[in-house]
Amino acid sequence: MSKNTRTLLRGGTVVTATDVVLADIAVLGEKVLGVLAPGSELSESFARGAEIVVDASGKFIVPGGVDVHTHFQSDGQAAPVLDTFATGTIAAAFGGTTTIIDFAQASPGARMPEGFERYLNMTEGQCAVDYGLHLNCFEVDDQSPAEMDALLAEGVTSFKMFMAYPDRLYSTDAQILRILQQSARNGALVMMHAENGIAMDLLRDQAIARGDTGPAWHASTRPARLEAEAVHRAAVLADVAGAPIYIVHLSAAEALYEVVTARGRGSNIFAETCPQYLFLDVDALTDEQDAGFAGARFLCSPPLRPASHQQDLWQGLRQGNLHVVATDHCPFCWSQRQLGREDFRAIPNGLPGVEHRMEIMYEGAVAQGRLSLNRWVDVCSTTPAKMFGLHPRKGTIAPGSDADLVVFNPQVGRVISSATHHMNVDYSVYEGMTVAGTVEQVFLRGQRIIEAGHYVGRQGDGRYLRRGLSSYLR
Repeated sequence: MSKNTRTLLRGGTVVTATDVVLADIAVLGEKVLGVLAPGSELSESFARGAEIVVDASGKFIVPGGVDVHTHFQSDGQAAPVLDTFATGTIAAAFGGTTTIIDFAQASPGARMPEGFERYLNMTEGQCAVDYGLHLNCFEVDDQSPAEMDALLAEGVTSFKMFMAYPDRLYSTDAQILRILQQSARNGALVMMHAENGIAMDLLRDQAIARGDTGPAWHASTRPARLEAEAVHRAAVLADVAGAPIYIVHLSAAEALYEVVTARGRGSNIFAETCPQYLFLDVDALTDEQDAGFAGARFLCSPPLRPASHQQDLWQGLRQGNLHVVATDHCPFCWSQRQLGREDFRAIPNGLPGVEHRMEIMYEGAVAQGRLSLNRWVDVCSTTPAKMFGLHPRKGTIAPGSDADLVVFNPQVGRVISSATHHMNVDYSVYEGMTVAGTVEQVFLRGQRIIEAGHYVGRQGDGRYLRRGLSSYLR
């Protein structure tokens, strides 16, 4: 596409985190040129010279989704994640997500900068949407703070740490504090997987010793109170360091209470949740089919919780104590789940979802009356972009922003099914769910990549994003 290509999306209802307005959107090349009054002389003049004119009447035009928590092409578990950067980002595009941030990780014994270079090589020429990288940080030593500084210069401004998985990813409180102290100095944002891994591993081992091997025991050995304890500890460590902290995939009411309490005392703490915790519950793990193993399809960490937690999480989104909805997309097919048939600890962890986030969040938030249109856009696009140093380039529709635009039809629903999704996995955790609105067209930096149910982009359209510091700190 020429840098001077003129595109006009006309007659749609433009929805951002702050506005809902009937408007035309003028795009010049890759950027939004203006948000214009429909039928105005400016709009009509632009239309006369436009190469592409899209009639968006009766539809919403929203900024492209920003999913800040994906795991494509990951090999850290007993089985490899099935979605590559190519297949996973195409699926993201079908769902209206135009930017993802994935987690780079060094190979065993390698340093963080080497992990970054490895992922740059993996993603080069592969992604259908724009992408950034976080860095997993778990082997902390004297070199780690300087490595963080070097990675900031490469546009990696967020680092993930783990209070879980003592056998492979776990960091001690001292290691966490050290990285938080450095983030207080350099402005990076530490992301925390907050579960008490030491205690949970004991509970898991005890369950297996008793002969409790089925997938339902995955949830009961990762209780909500141990997630809450870890959130509390993470907040305290961040307070001691004077640094912000971001809790990933928060799943439980008790954990949310710790976030709210910490924010009440002035802590710089933020949190995301995921669609699976808003729409699915722990009963899925007790599916009695296939000798009780069918529930293995729903294994993720933290685990699904009782349905009673969902009301609290929706309230957290409504009141601004949960800030982002991301997917933690990490798909494994049914045959890979079989690795844990005799021992739930060996079931690969993670759920597919990158394709459905925007549509199912519209269903649960807007169609079912839990959140406003603006808040839907905010948690799926604008705040993620602000939180991770991409705003105002991403996450909004304004002059100068990237023309990442989604034409969303609120009048046409559909049924989610593995038979029609584009993720590289053989089942859907949302199988049979009806959503009230659908993504019809998607533009990435002014180029149409989804049209009428077809991918019309090209592999490698996506670009690596060098991110700035978070603009969403208290």
